[in-house]
Amino acid sequence: MTNANSAAHPDPADTQKLTLKRLAYGVYAWIEFTLMALLGVSILLILPGLMRRRRFVRRLARFALRLAGMPLTLTGAVDLPTPCILVANHCSYIDGVVLTATLPPSFSFVIKREMSHFPLAGTLLRRIGSEFVERRDRRVGARDTRRLLRSAASGNALAFFPEGTFSEEVGLLKFHIGAFAAAARARLPVVPVVIRGTRRSLPAGSAWPNPGRIHVEILGVVPAMQSGESAEDGDLAIRLRDMARGRILSALNEPDLATGQA
Repeated sequence: MTNANSAAHPDPADTQKLTLKRLAYGVYAWIEFTLMALLGVSILLILPGLMRRRRFVRRLARFALRLAGMPLTLTGAVDLPTPCILVANHCSYIDGVVLTATLPPSFSFVIKREMSHFPLAGTLLRRIGSEFVERRDRRVGARDTRRLLRSAASGNALAFFPEGTFSEEVGLLKFHIGAFAAAARARLPVVPVVIRGTRRSLPAGSAWPNPGRIHVEILGVVPAMQSGESAEDGDLAIRLRDMARGRILSALNEPDLATGQA
């Protein structure tokens, strides 16, 4: 009976210790991430060569996550086809850091243009050759999409978060078609990837990080075309989107939030 009462009414001293522990960790994690970002930008400004800069950022991202108590594990097919279009679920601001720490330097990240206006993040992203896309201005967005299509057609590997954003609600949002239109036009395979753990590490709607393991799983390859198959670009893009999203949704084991979305 005493144990039941203790579980129902935790000791205020224990609660205070837990709160102070979380506070201390959060302060430490943000100081560490800020210092790593400042170090990264400082070196990227003088480091020559795009591939060299990407390799450096990959090592720095892995080191920063490990120091923050967020060890990273990778499973699945490690040998990614190059070029390809890689797509992953999105549930936290650190998802980009996680993919940077995971992917080889041949990948360019496709990121919403708003990120280019953040002083540290924008500079870092530009120096590693990220592709920015406009989501609010349709004319500019169409121009950015054409640029991505040319990039994919010329053989560049691109990494997308096709949800475009994330929310506090647990689950997978609908996928925008842009990544899959680029894959269809360039006839590139699509590689679906699931990220687990970042929703807890830095939840949406919260500025307070938590330690914990992060797991990235590569879910195989969705070929652009089957042998002997022919399809219009639009139909192919939809098929690639649905197949990739189905794999991610199944592996993620979270609700499907696309139902009822406009």
